[in-house]
Amino acid sequence: MNTFNELISEVLKLQNEQNATLSEMREILKEVKADLKSKTLLNKEMLSLEEVSIHTGLSKSDLYKRTANRSIPHYCPSGKLIFFKRVDVEAWLMKNKISTLEEIQTRTNQLTFNSKN
Repeated sequence: MNTFNELISEVLKLQNEQNATLSEMREILKEVKADLKSKTLLNKEMLSLEEVSIHTGLSKSDLYKRTANRSIPHYCPSGKLIFFKRVDVEAWLMKNKISTLEEIQTRTNQLTFNSKN
C-alpha cells in the first residue's frame, strides 16, 4: 500500500503533467491564431498599422517612424488613423532587390557581349 507521501507525490506529478499539457495546448492555439490572422490579412485590401506590423514583422513604432518620414506608402483619411493598401506594402517590401552573384555575372556577361558587338 502506498504511503501518504507517495500519494501526494503522485498527485503532484499528475498535476504537473496536466499543467504542461495545458501550456502546450495554449502555445499551439496561439500559433494557430497567429496563422489564421496572417492568412486573413492576405484577403484584405486595406490594412491597419497593427495588421501591417503582423504582415511584415516590423514593429508598430518602426512603422510610425516610416510613415512620419514618408518612406512607406500609407493613407490618413481622418488625419489620425493610418491605413495601408496591402499591395502597396508588398510592393514596398520588394523594393531594392539585392541581386545574386549569378545574376550579376549574367548581367556582366551581357554587357560585355553587347559592348563587343
